Amino acid sequence: MHRKVVPDIVNEQRIELLPASTTVRDAARNMAERHIGAVLIGTPERLEGIFTERDVLTRVVARGLDPDSTRLETVMTADPDTVGPDDIALNVLERMRASGYRHLPVVNNGKVTGIVSIRDLYAAVKRELEEDLQQREAFMFDTGYGTG
Repeated sequence: MHRKVVPDIVNEQRIELLPASTTVRDAARNMAERHIGAVLIGTPERLEGIFTERDVLTRVVARGLDPDSTRLETVMTADPDTVGPDDIALNVLERMRASGYRHLPVVNNGKVTGIVSIRDLYAAVKRELEEDLQQREAFMFDTGYGTG
């Protein structure tokens, strides 16, 4: 079975998009409070960007920018790559690995529906592989198949 991004990985997320005018400090607080590694910027109808914990390090701290006055619009990844709800988890995981992403927004018909992390995808692909192995073992050792 190939797990899809929605509903197998992203299911009933509370989507909170921040305005591009949000300061880095406020975005970092939001991420810390919610225990998440990235925030989406824009509105549900229009994704403007993504800002990640890695961006805090490389685009703010390393450059000596003030998180209290730096706005997300100046340090976010604008117009980020996205995935669709029907994309297959293994394909998305490979795409993230190849591109060096840890988070990707999920967009359906132009509307933001969620965000998927590489950690979520690893867990889903691991479950898929474990289920596949169980089915193969059952077939090879004739357990769980037939009417017995």
